[in-house]
Amino acid sequence: MSGSHSELLDTILLSMIEGVGSRTYQQLIERFGNVTGILNASYRDLSGFEFLKQDTALRLASARQNIDPNIILELCRRDQIDIITLQDPQYPEPLRTIHDPPPILYVKGTILPQDSFSIAVIGTRRSSAYGCRQADRLATALAHNGFTIISGLALGIDGIAHRAALKSNSRTLAVLGSGHRRIYPPEHEILAEQIVQSGGAVLSEYPPLHQSTKWTFPQRNRIISGLALGVLVAESPLRSGAMISARIAGEQSRDIFAVPGSIESPNSQGCHQLIRDGAYLVESVDDILNVLSPLRQKVLLFDKPQFPVPIRHPNEISLNEIESIVLRSVGMTATPFPSIVTTTGLEEQQVAAALSVLEKKRIIRQISPAVFVKM
Repeated sequence: MSGSHSELLDTILLSMIEGVGSRTYQQLIERFGNVTGILNASYRDLSGFEFLKQDTALRLASARQNIDPNIILELCRRDQIDIITLQDPQYPEPLRTIHDPPPILYVKGTILPQDSFSIAVIGTRRSSAYGCRQADRLATALAHNGFTIISGLALGIDGIAHRAALKSNSRTLAVLGSGHRRIYPPEHEILAEQIVQSGGAVLSEYPPLHQSTKWTFPQRNRIISGLALGVLVAESPLRSGAMISARIAGEQSRDIFAVPGSIESPNSQGCHQLIRDGAYLVESVDDILNVLSPLRQKVLLFDKPQFPVPIRHPNEISLNEIESIVLRSVGMTATPFPSIVTTTGLEEQQVAAALSVLEKKRIIRQISPAVFVKM
């Protein structure tokens, strides 16, 4: 058995031990250096750590005798579930930066580099007709503007957000509070399959047979916000999982957006509280694009290594070669059409067509006849 394969088995094993969450995992790694060192430690080695409960230390010390990670590995192979560890290059970079990233992800489907350009759309399971309309309207507009839509596959707002992305032929990721063989709610098993078939992904930090509990959903929420640039709360009462997600998003330094509603509706009280606390009030998709379009970190065009330029707008990820060349010739200050033609060396007709696409995608704007500027 190769070292990397052995380490994968140990990571799976560690993820199955009750009491070992992401923070405990990090503390153990700091002490022992790697997962193999943790699992090789004796109860005596483990019992001296204040952060580790006695029963958790006992489970760790006996894990190799009581748990067979090969069973999980075989289940994942059979169900076509990829296993991505925190050390894997395929691990989503935005999620890696939060203070308690999951040590392991079980992924069915495909996570792409462009999914860094994403927004979480969340809200109450008991959504009103108003909340449903707003979630659908805004998620659809965000999908059309190049964002991957992330949500939790729950009833209500979550399901609407995923379906809005699917009908827009756009990407969407669903984060489970259970294992892949225990999808909750079961009514959304078909939706989960549709997400995978569309090219998106369904992911979980839990092994395939893990049942959801009241604790796993709050844990799931940190992954939803951790994957995204920002979080949009479409509708929420004061006490809900969406409000927990919004709090976690704030702790992760993610931008928070909220849709206002009727002052007579309990389902809008959470959003109103978020707005009072500093969340961006959202009436249209432009309220979100104005904040997130000028992305705060430089991200390379992974699928176009010949053009390793920083991305400022999510729609840049879908540009063809000519459109990318033209965009690089448009400045942050007024850039005349003849100057763009000269700089690119392209035909005027090619430049005009590319500028039209860039303007439609809200990446540039025309400030006067034949003069353009980046947004």
